[in-house]
Amino acid sequence: MTSSPDFVTSYFNRFSEALNTMSCFMKGSSAEIQQGISDAALMIDDAGKKGKKIFIIGNGGSAGIASHMAVDFWKNGGIPSTAFNDSSLLTCVANDYSFEEVFSKPVEMFTSEGDILMCISSSGSSKNILNAADAGIKKGCKVITFSGFSEQNALKDKGAINFFVASHSYGFVEILHNLVIHAILDTKLYTVDRKDVFNKNLPL
Repeated sequence: MTSSPDFVTSYFNRFSEALNTMSCFMKGSSAEIQQGISDAALMIDDAGKKGKKIFIIGNGGSAGIASHMAVDFWKNGGIPSTAFNDSSLLTCVANDYSFEEVFSKPVEMFTSEGDILMCISSSGSSKNILNAADAGIKKGCKVITFSGFSEQNALKDKGAINFFVASHSYGFVEILHNLVIHAILDTKLYTVDRKDVFNKNLPL
């Protein structure tokens, strides 16, 4: 049995490996992760300037990321954004339609052409996320996906920009998805809005 300190060392080593092997895919071809984040930041800035909105969806831990980052995008980024995580909405749509449509139905109702739809799924195989991505594409949304586990997952090639974490650990995938979405927002704030995202909270 591995000792706890040895496991922790291995844990952080494996996390570093997952971080360093993250990849991005655009138009079916691989791209540098830095380029993907930069392009996503510019895409979101352009959408904001055109009066468009950001919608973020995910299940479980990814739903937590969606709620967290939706707030950050409107509070810090100044772009209207939301996550479809209201319990009444989810249970109503699941009951009246199906759980596989809990996100696609709101996407069909609330999104407009040019809006940003961020789809987060650790496995990349959650049917409700895949359905929502398809609904967003049909509505003319600019879809950005975040997935992990198998590189052959169905979500990885659906978006205009797709971020993939080469790990089968839910924790690693979720943390790195959150990191990338933070990086997208911070890249916009720092390079476009000229805001300090590193030292603004230092005590005076």
